[in-house]
Parts: sequence; structure tokens; C-alpha cells
Amino acid sequence: MNIRKFEIEDRTPVIELWRTVFSDDPPHNDPEKVIDAKLEVDDLIFVAEYEGEIIGACMAGYDGHRGWLYSVAVHPQKRRNGTGTKLIKHTLSDLKDIGCIKVNLQIRSTNTAVASFYESLGFKTEDRLSMGAFIE
Repeated sequence: MNIRKFEIEDRTPVIELWRTVFSDDPPHNDPEKVIDAKLEVDDLIFVAEYEGEIIGACMAGYDGHRGWLYSVAVHPQKRRNGTGTKLIKHTLSDLKDIGCIKVNLQIRSTNTAVASFYESLGFKTEDRLSMGAFIE
């Protein structure tokens, strides 16, 4: 398995992966728009490739203060073989290399089953209230 930065040739497979894994995402999270917007800012998208197939992807952010993980996905048929762990560890290493010392992520309240996976990687539930606003 190879973990690497996203390349433009990965666009279609990553879009398909994210649409499969996040099939109930709202329209503002459309993978095509997300990828385009992200690449306008930086290239912190990583993919897990196995035998020429994209089986995982993760988008990261870093604002100079804190890092974030977004859209962490492993194809449902390729899970439980270490792909997610390797993908996140690689992403965290890249973030550390650019000066990031803390990384956050959010889990949907309907996806709590994945919490133990993140806990196994050192993430802890923090006493925070997550808020958001659409800019109109």
C-alpha cells in the first residue's frame, strides 16, 4: 500500500470514494466542489493506493495554529486492514512537518462507531461545543 499526496489523476476515484462513504452528505459537501476549493488553497489531500486503486483518502487543513482532518474515508470493502491507520499517521506526519502541534476532527453524531478507531490513534473527546454558520 502506498500513502501519498493527491494527484489530479486521482480526482475521479476520490470523488467516487467520498460519494460511496459519505452518501448522505449535504450538497455543500459535494466532493467535486470540495476538491476544487481545497486545491485553490493548498494540496493537503492524501490518498491510500493499493494495486493501482484508490482505497482511502483524507483531506487535512492547517491554519498555522491548529490542524484538522476532513473527509477521512476508506472504501467499505477495504477496511480493517490498517489502511485508515496508515492514512491518518501519514497525514499527521505531514502536518507535523509543517509545524502543526495539534489536530482536531469532528465526527457526526450518527457515526459514533468510528470514535474508538480515532481513540486508538490518540484522539480524545474534548469538552467543546461545535458551532458553524453558512456565509450567505
